[in-house]
Amino acid sequence: MIKKTLLAFCFLLFAFYSQGQQIQRFNPDTIRTIVIDSPVNIRSHRLRAQDFIDAVLADTSFYKAFQNMKRYSFTAENRIFSYDKKNKVNGKIYRKIKHTLNGNTPKTEYLARQDSGTVLKKNGKYQLYTVEMFDYIFTNAYNSGFTKTEGLPGSGGKNGSYKSKLKALIFTPGRKISGIPFISGKTEIFGTDMRQFYNYEFARGKYVDSIPVYRFKVIRKPSTSDDDVMIREMTTIFDARSFQILGRYVDMKYSNMLFDFDVQMNIELNNFEGELLPTKITYQGNWDVPFHKEERASFLIVQKDYKKE
Repeated sequence: MIKKTLLAFCFLLFAFYSQGQQIQRFNPDTIRTIVIDSPVNIRSHRLRAQDFIDAVLADTSFYKAFQNMKRYSFTAENRIFSYDKKNKVNGKIYRKIKHTLNGNTPKTEYLARQDSGTVLKKNGKYQLYTVEMFDYIFTNAYNSGFTKTEGLPGSGGKNGSYKSKLKALIFTPGRKISGIPFISGKTEIFGTDMRQFYNYEFARGKYVDSIPVYRFKVIRKPSTSDDDVMIREMTTIFDARSFQILGRYVDMKYSNMLFDFDVQMNIELNNFEGELLPTKITYQGNWDVPFHKEERASFLIVQKDYKKE
């Protein structure tokens, strides 16, 4: 039983797949769309690939943007779809939520709630592990670590929880995540063993029509075998003025006799009153592991109207 539970938690991250009928396929650069001006000649900008790699590995602001939410009131709209094997929708969740602060006490008010299909159990909990875990990591419905800790995900060491390991995959990419069977080393895409499988691409452009940005794309080489890599692409958007990370797109896929997953995720941030805060999250994909039904789902989370209390 414990073994089954651990295996399930390992791959809750890899949970979302759709054909785009319900949520339109998102732009890999950023949902709000970055207009690319031109490829970047890194030397003319006095930058190297290693500068971008170092910035990705050293960054803490991307994760802390989610922790910053606890100091703000805001409105969130969450759309969640689950799918059957024919990619037809069999469950829907819609939530419009107003988060406010009464002193230091958070208050959640549901402005709209609509459910249909097989998403929820009779006790009100989510039917799918993937939906429940996504809710835990991103939307704080179950009092997640966003309001309890300032530590980076995965900082609990070898014995850290699987939830922390999943957060580490999302918020601190490029590192080796110990304790995830079969794929721990494949997450270390900037390591000596993995660099040979990737190309680096650079471009510059405008984000939200006005912010000058760099786009740093780590993309699997065409000649690379599916067995060699787990992360097919990781694109990071940097504010060219401050080198802060404003967006991240990750495309992950892996398959063997034990499990099969295919995931695309996009997270977008923006600056409010000098602090980075999340504005949109899109996630879609599927996962299939032993002892569990195949799960397919897609999510669109929009957060807006931030106001510091």
